[in-house]
Amino acid sequence: MSCLRRHLEALSVLQWVLTFLFFGIFFAVLLAYLLFTAYWSISVLYFIWWVTDWETPERGGRRSDSMRGWKVWELHRDYFPIKLVKTAELPATKNYVLGSHPHGIICAGAFSAFCTEATGFTRHFPGLKPSLALLAGLFHLPVYRDYMMSSGMVPVSKRSLDFLLQDGPGHAVVIVVGGAAESLDGAPGEQRVCLRGRKGFVRLALQHGADLVPVYSFGENDIFQQLRFSEDSYVRRLQLRFKQLVGFAPCLFWGRSIFCSQLWGILPRAAPITVVVGKPIAVPRRPRPTEEEVDHFHGAYTAALEQLFEAHKGSCGLPPSQRLIII
Repeated sequence: MSCLRRHLEALSVLQWVLTFLFFGIFFAVLLAYLLFTAYWSISVLYFIWWVTDWETPERGGRRSDSMRGWKVWELHRDYFPIKLVKTAELPATKNYVLGSHPHGIICAGAFSAFCTEATGFTRHFPGLKPSLALLAGLFHLPVYRDYMMSSGMVPVSKRSLDFLLQDGPGHAVVIVVGGAAESLDGAPGEQRVCLRGRKGFVRLALQHGADLVPVYSFGENDIFQQLRFSEDSYVRRLQLRFKQLVGFAPCLFWGRSIFCSQLWGILPRAAPITVVVGKPIAVPRRPRPTEEEVDHFHGAYTAALEQLFEAHKGSCGLPPSQRLIII
């Protein structure tokens, strides 16, 4: 592989990380600044557009197949590289709730698999439309909201997910079940997921009769190193408190520098990520599911996730002794 190709791959990932971290804040500050310049009309016009378009994220978003197919996402895929593995058919005659694990720091595997066509989602699952659900507050950030919707992202709110699952068959709602809390436990070599108390996605599937599908991204935790603190430490409590107030956890992480592999930076490590989509679990439609029904299907989902992990860990480079830790 040419040196130029590797540099282009690194730049594609760097722009993605910078977009994830700073895109929303940058445009919020820029539009506020423009109000006090001769270009104030730009901010006013966007504000008018923002208000009139406010409900779009929770009404299916505004997907752009053109953006999902950008060549830059192929460079992003090849940098790690990222691969999507299909284990069963997901007919587009039904709806699905996909639980994605683990969160990691930045959900690189889930983004590539479900927000772009770089790994061939529509080729593997023809007729199925994936929607990755993210923190709802992010869709309040100007311009960034439009960027996320173009990739097929939607808010992880009940109203948003209900809208998709009521919109006829062929939808695959992808929920990163562990959320921000799980990101604090993401570390190279560890396979830990927050699942025991997470039952909202199961209740959602029951209310709409959408099949549950476990998804595991092997290698997701290996692309960043994280400074972790003990459960009873002041910093850890501060991180959890921040998460409660804002919705995401302030992780202290680093990868490598784009200029020198020996320096710390925000560029992820080039570690292989394999996104394995499991077999669907048939779920009946129960508009008002009982706790017993939720517990039953949550247990079935947990068992299916563990089986998926055990079946594919060897081919994804994990030792036979590696176990999935569910907390």
